[in-house]
Amino acid sequence: MGSMKTILTSIIVASILLIACEASPQETTSSEWWVTNPTSGAQLYVKKYTPDNVTDEALSTLVLVPGGNGDSSKFGKGRYSAQTLANEGFIVITFDPDGRGDSEGTEDYNGFTQQDGLKAVIESADSDSIGLVTFSYGITMGSGVLARYPELPVKFLIDWEGPADRNDTGGCDSANTGHLKEVADCNDEAFWAEREALTFISQIEVPYLRLQSEKDHAQPDVSHAIAMVNAAVRGGKTTWVRLNDEVVNTLYSSETLPELMPDSEEKDLMEKIGAYAQELF
Repeated sequence: MGSMKTILTSIIVASILLIACEASPQETTSSEWWVTNPTSGAQLYVKKYTPDNVTDEALSTLVLVPGGNGDSSKFGKGRYSAQTLANEGFIVITFDPDGRGDSEGTEDYNGFTQQDGLKAVIESADSDSIGLVTFSYGITMGSGVLARYPELPVKFLIDWEGPADRNDTGGCDSANTGHLKEVADCNDEAFWAEREALTFISQIEVPYLRLQSEKDHAQPDVSHAIAMVNAAVRGGKTTWVRLNDEVVNTLYSSETLPELMPDSEEKDLMEKIGAYAQELF
């Protein structure tokens, strides 16, 4: 009888441990895993896409950073489909920043905490051939992590129509645009010191490609594109800065800005990003 009780106890304990493991956020698969943000301690959800019918782990990797306060669901389908980009010949990694989607933690509005989470995601890719692609406000997180951690194995930064500063994101000028208007005062220097891409972009050391349409998806004009390209060129940390397909390392003004991409081309945005990434790799 004692032996039977021991066996039953062992089965129950094993069952409890199995259930706990299945429910644990640490569970990983070949296409999904969890990364710990070293700053917040939050478990961040990460997902990998590979080209259809291809499992070559030697492919170069693209890490995508969502815009606004978005998460990886943005890249599930449609014009921002991560699978569409993967089919251009890449491993594509998406993630949920702190406090978003399936990740733990608290929303940080792309400040240092979420930047540190992105650093952990990049390191988890376990590749020495990585490109970083940011969408809209994601440029703040992307440029921040590259400026603060230049040792990361990132070969280039592609920025799709990212806002430059608090005027674009905090409603701090006459245009009154941005999703952070109700989050921080325009004079809160400590807050904005962590969250203005214009500051970080002048400090990055990798090639920087700015993609910009003639009609921005969020801003009333394209002055933020001019500001970002000029800041990267003048910063002098990177030797390669380009706006769309224009001449490398060119400074612009509203009078000298070339013709930009027509809005119609945004329908094929991921294919275009794939072509640019192939060039930069």
